[in-house]
Amino acid sequence: MRLRFSTVLVQTLLGCLAASSASFADNWPAWRGPEANGQSRETNLPLTWSPDENVRWKIALPGPGNSTPIVWGDRIVLTQATDKGKQRSTICFDRKEGKLLWQKPVEFLAAEPTHGTNPFCSASPVTDGERIVVSHGSAGLFCYDFDGSELWRRDLGPCHHIWGNAASPVIHGDLVFLNFGPGERTFLLAVDKQTGKDVWQANEEGGKLGDKGQPEWIGSWSTPVVVEIGGRPELILSWSGTMKSYNPTTGDVLWSCTGLSKENSTDRLVYTTPLVTQDVVVAMGGYGNAWLGVKTGGSGDITDSHRLWRNKQAPQRIGSGVILGEHIFMVNEPGTAQCIEWKTGKILWTERLTSTTWANLLHAEGRLYTTSLDGESVVFAANPEKLEVLARNKIPERTLASLAVSNGEIFLRTYNHLWCLAKPAAK
Repeated sequence: MRLRFSTVLVQTLLGCLAASSASFADNWPAWRGPEANGQSRETNLPLTWSPDENVRWKIALPGPGNSTPIVWGDRIVLTQATDKGKQRSTICFDRKEGKLLWQKPVEFLAAEPTHGTNPFCSASPVTDGERIVVSHGSAGLFCYDFDGSELWRRDLGPCHHIWGNAASPVIHGDLVFLNFGPGERTFLLAVDKQTGKDVWQANEEGGKLGDKGQPEWIGSWSTPVVVEIGGRPELILSWSGTMKSYNPTTGDVLWSCTGLSKENSTDRLVYTTPLVTQDVVVAMGGYGNAWLGVKTGGSGDITDSHRLWRNKQAPQRIGSGVILGEHIFMVNEPGTAQCIEWKTGKILWTERLTSTTWANLLHAEGRLYTTSLDGESVVFAANPEKLEVLARNKIPERTLASLAVSNGEIFLRTYNHLWCLAKPAAK
């Protein structure tokens, strides 16, 4: 069901991806970076680091957290929960030294379930260079300027699931998009980035919560991606069992494809962001569910007409992969790396890489970076023929966040610190 708010003037400025990437050349403004695909044009990132090597600075954080930092100019922004989620903050640091510039706490005293691995505030911030938007789950959606002044806030109501929420907001043109859920109240929302007012809302089946003895586990923690394919803007999102593409301006469904869950399965979970090229969209179910590739350019239900392939079962997948050329590179939750042909879904190789991993893959200069829960960051070559590990770097602190990179620096958020990793500055 789609709800349209006709009183709001929608003027979405949809530019091509090439123009977008030029404007974000040295920044990491959002979940998965400037193009929402885990790819960076950085060429001077460190290959190796440790607590004593290639550390520009580190600062203590007030508690554990999963959100990935964003970087814009001389500012770094992340979200942080404290006091068992009763206080949820947006925190801004100076990039040069890691100095705290401002912190904006929001008090939320109502009960909200989550999992021990999801200490609230797991959604990453997003910025367009003028405003910062953050989702604090049941506490609301907030917008600040770079001085920390609140521009608007939205109370979206309760978000209730035993594993909490984690999807990050997305800014594109004049709109902010948010996958609100999972839980019985699940919807995709577009608001005006200037005012926070509703533009459109697409409701989705919420399903069960996994609690009180319910046999079903249903939910999407997927962050949507906005792309232009063949001249048509599309907002693509993986729901429980189904992938859908929306018109970003109106919320109309452009196409949908089923098959992300196992046959006759009561568990329909998805965590990853869709992977997109001009030719194919790849979606991956979680918790052992199916994964599939869809030919672009379709309309309506394209399950039969445009679904290129479907693999019925996969390892648990939480972090998202990257597409390079004709291949997908992926690191699964158990710590196995894979290379896959996106045209066919054929797995070319699977190798043990590290321990349990939730982080997204990051690609820069032919290298792939990921970080395990125990703080081991592994760098390996983007080689479709075999796994080729280039470096293993251990920061002995728990981390469930992904790496952010900008202007030769890697930002690693652990449960204890925010680290800035870089080669020594030239003298």
